[in-house]
Amino acid sequence: MFGLAAARRERYHCGWMVAKLGPSIARAAAALGADLTDPVRDALGVWLERLKEWNARIDLTAARTDDELVDLMVADALVLAPHIPEGARVVDVGAGAGAPGLALALLRDDLRVTLVEPLAKRTSFLRTVVGALNRADVAIERGRGEALTGRRAWDVAISRATLAPPAWLELATTLAAPGGVVWVLLAKDGPPAHPRATLESDHAYAWPLTGAERRAVSYRLLS
Repeated sequence: MFGLAAARRERYHCGWMVAKLGPSIARAAAALGADLTDPVRDALGVWLERLKEWNARIDLTAARTDDELVDLMVADALVLAPHIPEGARVVDVGAGAGAPGLALALLRDDLRVTLVEPLAKRTSFLRTVVGALNRADVAIERGRGEALTGRRAWDVAISRATLAPPAWLELATTLAAPGGVVWVLLAKDGPPAHPRATLESDHAYAWPLTGAERRAVSYRLLS
């Protein structure tokens, strides 16, 4: 039994397992203009391979192909990563299996990321991956975003598909610090408006491997 457990641990940290998704991750990054180091690409691969294994037993993602998985879990973070300030405190509400918050933490180890997720099976998965990758700096909180209302403890607040865009922007204004940034990730919806937030940037793009049209809009909170 000990030998089997040791072999499994070795599997997660050796090249053959990561290599399965490495080419898809590299193609997505190149298409979006991101230059990944080998350790970052490998960490993303370990996370996504473990997600595939868990997903065979527990429904964590709707992705059914490697390209769908890479786009769903990594593409948005590849777009966001260059626009987040160095050392920023980032909260991802409704983190699910880790997109985009965990992906951002793996792409940018200078960020202080908190993943907020209400479902036990998803937080269990996140804790397993964070442990496997030795990323104790990534905080995981089990709960709903509404439970954090008023904390205003983060420089950047992000969520994807957890709430309708106007509802997310309303909640995010209670989470991000004064002068902080809120990101709203959109598919077909137009960007919402809020009296305490000013639209600052608007990035239209496509998921590189599946072609899904996306839009990332940032807002600066009024002090």
